[in-house]
Amino acid sequence: MADNSRDTVRIEPSRKRVRTYLDGELVADTTRPFLVWEVPYYPVYYLPAADVRAELIPAGATDHSASRGDGEVLDVHAGGVTVRSAAVRYPASPLEQLRDLVRFDWNAMSEWLEEDEPVYYHARDPYSRVDVLASSRHVRVEVDGVTVADSRQPRILFETGLPPRYYLPLSDVRMDLLRSSVTQTHCPYKGTASYWSADAGAGLHEDIVWIYRSPLPESQKVAGLACFYDEKVTVYVDGVRQEKPVTPFS
Repeated sequence: MADNSRDTVRIEPSRKRVRTYLDGELVADTTRPFLVWEVPYYPVYYLPAADVRAELIPAGATDHSASRGDGEVLDVHAGGVTVRSAAVRYPASPLEQLRDLVRFDWNAMSEWLEEDEPVYYHARDPYSRVDVLASSRHVRVEVDGVTVADSRQPRILFETGLPPRYYLPLSDVRMDLLRSSVTQTHCPYKGTASYWSADAGAGLHEDIVWIYRSPLPESQKVAGLACFYDEKVTVYVDGVRQEKPVTPFS
């Protein structure tokens, strides 16, 4: 494994209690986590080795980073379960703060908690904000030249560093053109999203509409509203065609 994409990382302590579990077994429990921005878009948690409860077994591999140095890759054993290459530590890192910390692969763990609340996808960024504003702007969405949504009562979600997203009442959406999908995604700020694909007559476009049926408290105002993946459809706002946004996740 290698990471030469960045010369520096940002590190800062957090005051939250952070726990992570593997198949119900506690892997680590700390009130001294660190947030580390290995990439610009969101942080990951590094946890003090002294607060790790699971057994960490050298995997015989090295994770080299231009900024963090050579990392020792570790298998994580908790209860009767072992996950290969699920953690890394940098005991000789040029970044002194990292030397006594362990980073667990987020997806390799079964559950993450900040205080007593589950967190999905990645650690919350303390510098990211989500604002959901009611609007009377006219939003129209086309798929293959066909209008699939037309609303004058959108809720616009503004999230730090990302393009605005237009959440529309289902009554303003051509539900007859949507097909249910089994896809779900998790957001640490909004919760769990379910998806539809759309077919306007020229073929199926998979997973281009999502909905948060039971969003997290900070995003309650988008509950039950549909949002189109602007990167994959054509959106008009007040009659003006919008440029397709470019995001790090598209």
